[in-house]
Amino acid sequence: MRKIDKNVADAYFRARTMLVVICLIIGGLASFGVVAFAERLSQFTIMGMPAHYYMGAQGAVVTFVVLLFANAIISDRIDKKFGIDEEHNTRVSAGKVLDH
Repeated sequence: MRKIDKNVADAYFRARTMLVVICLIIGGLASFGVVAFAERLSQFTIMGMPAHYYMGAQGAVVTFVVLLFANAIISDRIDKKFGIDEEHNTRVSAGKVLDH
């Protein structure tokens, strides 16, 4: 298996760590932020319900599902950018010789 340059590996892990941190911040705001600002959010309505109730009942769940899909798509792009994509892994795991 070919060796990965340390600078490339560091950049890859920085990108992946930044993605995880952003997802955790958005998830935290969707769950705990709504509770912290429930009184202020009760002034607004979403589909006829107070905003804080809607976010607690439906919005946070929808936010987490969207985050899962966004994380998968962005992770694939990061992997392809650094040459760690699924096609490359399939060739390596199939026992084929890499011509690099």
